[in-house]
Amino acid sequence: MEQIVQFFGQFDFIEVFSSFIVMFAIIDILGSIPIFLSLKESGKPIKAMQACLTALGLFLAFFFAGDALLKLFGIDKASFAVAGSFVLFVLAVEMILGREIIKNENLGSGASIVPVAFPLIAGPGALTALLSLRAEYAVLNIIIGLMLNLILDYFVIRLLDKVKNLLGANLIFIIRKFFGVILLAIAVNMFVNNIYVIIANVPSVAQ
Repeated sequence: MEQIVQFFGQFDFIEVFSSFIVMFAIIDILGSIPIFLSLKESGKPIKAMQACLTALGLFLAFFFAGDALLKLFGIDKASFAVAGSFVLFVLAVEMILGREIIKNENLGSGASIVPVAFPLIAGPGALTALLSLRAEYAVLNIIIGLMLNLILDYFVIRLLDKVKNLLGANLIFIIRKFFGVILLAIAVNMFVNNIYVIIANVPSVAQ
């Protein structure tokens, strides 16, 4: 009981908001709207609930098993966070410059699971970022931020045509660039915070 109280006592609105922003910027559900529309027009219907639940399963599996993998390879969270910050940096630059690498792959015939759940929602960048956040924030806050993103993703996919008409291509473009800059700043902050941890843990060399 005490452990449950301590777990929920870790709730921090700022950490939830930061986790939400990071995952929102990387998943880039608004930027994926043209891809979703293309899938629908090509006769590949998308089941929003199936896609989001599959993505949630992938996120949680990687989030909890990923830590064990780090220990297996002898990698500490700070080092992984620094590596993750480089991934976030590249993704942010792609968003700002309008050049995509991960999402322009020629994917299979599935729609709800592949390519929507993976890699459009739970892609390599998002999975890496989720694990990197563990070095910065409490588990509870990261999971809440993730869940809020998936709820948003569900409604965007479910109401795809309405969202497109409501926002318009220009606003979607602006939102994507804005969150690209935010993600870039978060990547730099994550790098700085954790590089200090790594340096502090380096044994001093005898003169």
